[in-house]
Amino acid sequence: MTTLIWIAVVLLAIAGYLLWTAERLDRLHTRLDAARAALDAQLLRRASVAQELATSSLLDPAASIVLYQAAQAARQAEEEHREVAESELSQALRAVFSESAQVEAVQQAPGGEAAVGELVAAVRRVPMARRFHNDAVRAARALRRHRKVRWFRLAGHAPFPLAFEMDDEFPAALADRVA
Repeated sequence: MTTLIWIAVVLLAIAGYLLWTAERLDRLHTRLDAARAALDAQLLRRASVAQELATSSLLDPAASIVLYQAAQAARQAEEEHREVAESELSQALRAVFSESAQVEAVQQAPGGEAAVGELVAAVRRVPMARRFHNDAVRAARALRRHRKVRWFRLAGHAPFPLAFEMDDEFPAALADRVA
């Protein structure tokens, strides 16, 4: 009889540990969803600010067209092409604001100071949101690689988390501007 009690205690301990691991994985997936939503919001904000700046007549026509098209492509990109579109927007921002003279010309125009400040704030938040998202992906992947998670299928039918890789280098001419 004592052996049965010990077997029951061990089975309950294993079940408790598996339940704790499943709850931990669920919390990681919740954190991952929140981080992805924050990243999407920051990417959308950056594209919207860039598009608004491109249509504001603060830039020269060629720069406006380049920036508008890249921002529009980033806003309308499908999920599988999103990283490329966002990288192209980063490249367009670097091309348009490659020289300090361009930034100063925009700032001198009426409403330009606020537009540049809003752009700097939006561009600075993207790498941080992407880092939070990729950290959550890394944590979820690490837990999902454990044998106990795979053997007992504790992840359920949740898709394997993927990192969001994009070019988010800050435009050099905007680097010294205060948001």
